[in-house]
Amino acid sequence: MGTLNERKVAVVGCGFVGSASAFALMESGLFSEMVLIDVNQEKAEGEALDISHGLPFAKPMQIYAGDYKDAADAAVVVVTAGAGQKPGETRLDLVKKNVGIFKSIIPEIAKYNKDGILLIVANPVDILTYAAAKLSGFPENRVFGSGTVLDTARLKYLLGEHLEIDSRSVHAFIIGEHGDSEIAAWSSANVSGIPLNDFCEMRGHFDHENSMKRIADDVKNSAYGIIEKKGATYYGIAMSVRRICEAIIRDEKSILPISSIQHGDFGIDGVALSMPAIVGREGVLGSVPINLSDDEIKALQESANTLKKVIDEAL
Repeated sequence: MGTLNERKVAVVGCGFVGSASAFALMESGLFSEMVLIDVNQEKAEGEALDISHGLPFAKPMQIYAGDYKDAADAAVVVVTAGAGQKPGETRLDLVKKNVGIFKSIIPEIAKYNKDGILLIVANPVDILTYAAAKLSGFPENRVFGSGTVLDTARLKYLLGEHLEIDSRSVHAFIIGEHGDSEIAAWSSANVSGIPLNDFCEMRGHFDHENSMKRIADDVKNSAYGIIEKKGATYYGIAMSVRRICEAIIRDEKSILPISSIQHGDFGIDGVALSMPAIVGREGVLGSVPINLSDDEIKALQESANTLKKVIDEAL
């Protein structure tokens, strides 16, 4: 891996998500060099300048607009490029459009960068992660998607609000598709090791079924709500990108619900979706099979089948 600059990141796509991610990465202090790549070169240049002007308040860093050649030695290539989700559109409506875009982008990245990690953020993230793995020819551990990292953060946030506790003390995962078939893995959820229902009762909440349904629905629909109100969601995902990059660059071996191609856990094979996985400098270091109820396993398998159908149609 001698050819890589461990302190360099490339961001492909400078729309709302790409530029917010670039800003979050600048603030993180993880990198000393960042190249922004966009089909609209002017947009990339503008974002690079705007973000650079905050550097006197942050840490020294080189930020510039470039092309795929400039991503050759990037340790991480963050791909946010793709058509955005319009109001009324489902994430899966975007598939064909964005798979087409990936067919031109991913081979270009792979032509110049052989050893970096591809972090896919564009939606629908699970389908595009699968497409990127196939189009790049990279080993699967080095191609993964932001998956349900953001959905999981939304779940922790809402549970923290519900229970009036620090959301960082909540341990719970959203798994499966980043989208309408996602699953809240309630059976393994806990607050600092205390089973969730017990903790809820300690806090005076007893209507578990309704609360669980309401919170899971709020997580699933929160993107639609934000898109309706402000046109796009980008700060939450930008912080998720930052968190994933931190786990990679610092080789933290953190457990994050990223999207990667599955091989047999819970009978799911050959489809990318989110399950908790160990993330470090080499990418995905292994999956973490969490305890799921029979209903959750069934829902996870249905989520996988939903994605498989789309893959078969789109690719």
